[in-house]
Amino acid sequence: MTAPGKVSEDATPVKKLRVVMAQLDFLVGDIPGNTERVIQAAREAWQEHQADIVVFPELCLTGYPPEDLLLRPSLGIRVSDALEQLKQAKLEPAIVVGAPVRSGGLLFNAALVIEGGVLVGKYFKRCPPNYQVFDEKRYFAAGRNAKVLNIKGVPVGLTVCEDIWADGPVEDAAAAGAQLILNLNASPYDIDKQARRKALLERKAANNNVSIVYVNLMGGQDELVFDGGSMVVDHSGTLAAEVPQFKEGLFPVEFLCEHHCQPVSQLPCPEPSLEANVYNALVIGVRDYVNKNGFKSVVLGLSGGIDSALTLAIAVDALGKERVRAVMMPFRYTSSASLEDAEAQATTMGVQYDVFSIEPMYDVFMKTLEAPFEGTQPDTTEENLQARLRGVLLMSLSNKFGSLVLTTGNKSELAVGYSTLYGDMAGGFDVLKDVPKTLVFRLSRYRNTVAPVIPERVITRPPSAELAPDQKDEDSLPDYDTLDAILHLYVERDYSAEAIVAEGYERADVERVTRLVDINEYKRRQAPIGVRITERGFGKDRRYPITNGWKIGK
Repeated sequence: MTAPGKVSEDATPVKKLRVVMAQLDFLVGDIPGNTERVIQAAREAWQEHQADIVVFPELCLTGYPPEDLLLRPSLGIRVSDALEQLKQAKLEPAIVVGAPVRSGGLLFNAALVIEGGVLVGKYFKRCPPNYQVFDEKRYFAAGRNAKVLNIKGVPVGLTVCEDIWADGPVEDAAAAGAQLILNLNASPYDIDKQARRKALLERKAANNNVSIVYVNLMGGQDELVFDGGSMVVDHSGTLAAEVPQFKEGLFPVEFLCEHHCQPVSQLPCPEPSLEANVYNALVIGVRDYVNKNGFKSVVLGLSGGIDSALTLAIAVDALGKERVRAVMMPFRYTSSASLEDAEAQATTMGVQYDVFSIEPMYDVFMKTLEAPFEGTQPDTTEENLQARLRGVLLMSLSNKFGSLVLTTGNKSELAVGYSTLYGDMAGGFDVLKDVPKTLVFRLSRYRNTVAPVIPERVITRPPSAELAPDQKDEDSLPDYDTLDAILHLYVERDYSAEAIVAEGYERADVERVTRLVDINEYKRRQAPIGVRITERGFGKDRRYPITNGWKIGK
């Protein structure tokens, strides 16, 4: 009699085992569609790669994160129907899928193994995360036990995503006799995340003398982007195979299993630059948000500035020029350079391009406001009116033609409130929401190395909102290198103002910037969502009260 969780020592492993990593994009909530995707992928993995096992990402049947769909009363019925469909499909390879499963009155994030039309094993995620963008403890109970089972004669352990970042699950599976760990993931992208994953897997595999197959989700879901980057690390902690990030597909790895399951090493992927990786994340984020939500096209204001120029390039790369419309909305402060550069980029990229002056509308509004404004001096009210008129035009085009409005604000501007509610913040998706201004410049340079589409003058001239004569962003802000460094420490690292000053920054700059961040939370709460690319973006990551008495300082 074998002890619970242990594998019989009489089990004789096969000499070869072919595992296919299914790095695919699933739609949250579309359980029937996701189930069909699993079936088709498993059949293709058998036909094309003679797979013994096909491993899918975490919660692939529901998509990730399903959030409060997990609270719907019919969820269990739909998942049960999906599992029955998978069993009835009688797939040739064993499949490992992720799904929410109820047991003992509790809901678990589960990895399920179906082989020969039979559910042969289930594992409940032991470490549901509850930090940054993760909120799994709202929905899921924590599993308690390791799971090791024979798949095609090989002792295989199961873990799910966060389990591999914690102590216990991998160690327990290895102790229970696993030669191979299959780790199902929905790990969202952020800058340098792949390097942290590799270091972790290499350490876990070497410390536990077990090979690990890490399969990650691909695609965009609201503000999150999942980059794939699936990989295999052998029992010595050596990276044996790595799948390109931001690429869907079925990726086979062959193992020779005797005392260990040793993967046959593959050529390493070329290491992409930071700019290439971030740019790909933004493109995927826009593509999936637009397509999964059924928008025909997008429209954006093209100002002749660098933020809208980069947003246009990303939109065209994500959707194709036929689905992108750019609108220049000049005013008396719009420079000839802005007009020329916007038209040049629109022409180069082949998008529909319109020019609608806001001057007549502005004059009508100011005439209407003449009496209540009598005796006052022009200030940001008049500047904001310009932005709001542009927002009205874009939203009107959106309503009439079914286009999603892409806003163009970057993280630096949103952090300090340099954006206008119901103006340049009006729209459905902010492509650069988590991209600091200094990175906007780097991404623009990068995009022009692929093909020169952003006019050089847009990149080199000082940024300006052009809402007043001779206006420059840095007239009222520290230079962007300084601003972004302070914002990184305050927003992403949670440094206090005093701690930032101790890092060598001017006290006046630090106090001004941190105060602007704090008092503009009410704006960000009303902002459209956008792609998350850092460890801490504005949105699910950072949840500060609008009404509060917290003072900057220590």
